[in-house]
Amino acid sequence: MILRAYKHARLMQESESRVERAASSDSPLDVLVSARILERPAEFIRWEAHHDRLMRPVSAPARLTEQMVALRTTAFTLVHRKALFEYLRDKHPAPAKRRKLLAVFYGCADYANALLVEHGNFVRCSSSYLATQHLAEHLMQDPALDAPLKLYEEWYAEYFHAFCDTVLAETEEEQQACLAQESLKPLLKHRVTEARRSILSMPLSAREWREVRIRQATGDTQKLHALVLRH
Repeated sequence: MILRAYKHARLMQESESRVERAASSDSPLDVLVSARILERPAEFIRWEAHHDRLMRPVSAPARLTEQMVALRTTAFTLVHRKALFEYLRDKHPAPAKRRKLLAVFYGCADYANALLVEHGNFVRCSSSYLATQHLAEHLMQDPALDAPLKLYEEWYAEYFHAFCDTVLAETEEEQQACLAQESLKPLLKHRVTEARRSILSMPLSAREWREVRIRQATGDTQKLHALVLRH
């Protein structure tokens, strides 16, 4: 296993190559996101600057093990940053509710401008997320950013959706529907927190991978979900 960390230039080169290859991907979302970046020079420059800032803390460590942890942390940031636009895309809230939700995150900012800003952030973060997974798999050989990260993303989306649904509930029927979500939010948040902790503490050497589990323990130690990986 290589112990010396990768240089910033290599991380950027590999990242840009991954985004370019996404244009011919089997995933319609990857194709769409990469097209937004690649077909507009101004957008590519914005993404490059954005990704450069993300990779600075990743390229700073001198040892690969420290770099892997930094990349995992960056991946969490991207999952969180994509969540708002993904909620709007998946839930299709009415215009008035979209305004209300964006106001929660953007304050009194102009709605149309806030929506454009959020879409741009989503495109850039989605592209960087692709690149981050590529760096983990092909350069650092870190399985933590494969299945464990996908599970974390699912759990974070569940927590974030519960938060947004509760914020947007207005009618009595909607509020009643959110009662269960409201009571579950602390548990969902705890599950996400524990998953993040587990991923950050996962083995950094492929030789150490035997069984990796992300668990959510309740008061009676009941497992909500278990992920088993074998390497």
